[in-house]
Amino acid sequence: MGILDFLSGEFIDVISWVDDTRDTMVWRFERQGHAIKYGAKLTVREGQAAVFVHEGQLADVFTPGLYLLETNNMPILTTLQHWDHGFKSPFQSEIYFVNTTRFTDLKWGTKNPVITRDPEFGPVRLRAFGTYAARVTDPAKFITEIVGTDGEFTADEVSYQLRNIIVQEFSRALAGANIPVLDMAANTADLGKLVAEAIAPTIAEYGLGLPEFYIENISLPSEVETVLDKRTSMGIVGDLNRYMQFNAAEAMGQPGSGASAGMGAAMGAGLGAGMGMAMGQQMGGPWGQPAHTAPQAGPWGQMAPQGVAPGQAPAPQGTAAPPPPPPPAVEKVWHMAVNGQTLGPFGRGQLAQMKAEGQFTRASLVWAPGQSGWLAAEEIPELAQLFTIQPPPPPGA
Repeated sequence: MGILDFLSGEFIDVISWVDDTRDTMVWRFERQGHAIKYGAKLTVREGQAAVFVHEGQLADVFTPGLYLLETNNMPILTTLQHWDHGFKSPFQSEIYFVNTTRFTDLKWGTKNPVITRDPEFGPVRLRAFGTYAARVTDPAKFITEIVGTDGEFTADEVSYQLRNIIVQEFSRALAGANIPVLDMAANTADLGKLVAEAIAPTIAEYGLGLPEFYIENISLPSEVETVLDKRTSMGIVGDLNRYMQFNAAEAMGQPGSGASAGMGAAMGAGLGAGMGMAMGQQMGGPWGQPAHTAPQAGPWGQMAPQGVAPGQAPAPQGTAAPPPPPPPAVEKVWHMAVNGQTLGPFGRGQLAQMKAEGQFTRASLVWAPGQSGWLAAEEIPELAQLFTIQPPPPPGA
């Protein structure tokens, strides 16, 4: 450094700030003893403001431009220092550069659900989140109300306070908007304007403004959304009964499908169950024998012998168990052909009743399993007796 550079450094004072952090809102110009020389050059760039604080008292505010610090462009500081009759150099003053550009992509969101009254669903709990942009609109007020003597103030330091203000005003605006929940997605822009207008007076007292405010999402609790999805599905389906009938008919009409196979199995099972129940009623058991019962535990945990009831003493050794009763004879049944249709099967007792009612005659064609073809009833000995045996006259006739 030459002697001329040393001398120019002593007599020329340049005050400026270049920011590359993107989140610094206020930066204090550091100088040894805060000494400012008479005639110093102050450079305030676009998107900046410079605030002079002298002895703890806010003095002059400089907007973008190049200034030569003299008494004529520092009226408040000149008045405070009584420089009307002579400038005292150097003087001591703190200089704060304020970033007045927009700080974008700041987040906000409701920490707890907001309870409101919906015209359709009644009381509902809503959550919402979004983004906003903030900027310093009044540097002097922002220094006085928020920053204080902080030498480097970032956007994160004020975002928490702004988020609280936003959530409070959002809850109030949401409750007073009377917008149905299902229509909020279409009205987020208008709702955002209402919230921004409600917030503006409060944050203006801090020297801030919100040029942008966005509501990205308003949601219901997950349980309510699940029920709402089901309701939407029912609305799409329409008549649920007709929809189920249609699906069942479509499935049964497809060969080899599980529904058609299940339907056949169900029909077969139903027929089999019906026949089994009828035979069981007649025979007292599926095969005329006592139904098989699972072995049961004895009084001390041992398995009781088969056929012995719990708590019943088993038969003494060497005594033969009585043989089971013979199965009852299966009644023979016949089918009857009437006007080209097959009726029955009918037992012999049913045919006797039909004979008494005139529905069964000698010429009636009948068929039974094991018979080669249709025969007249009088040709079958078992049925011919129905027409030959006459009961005796009733007593007193």
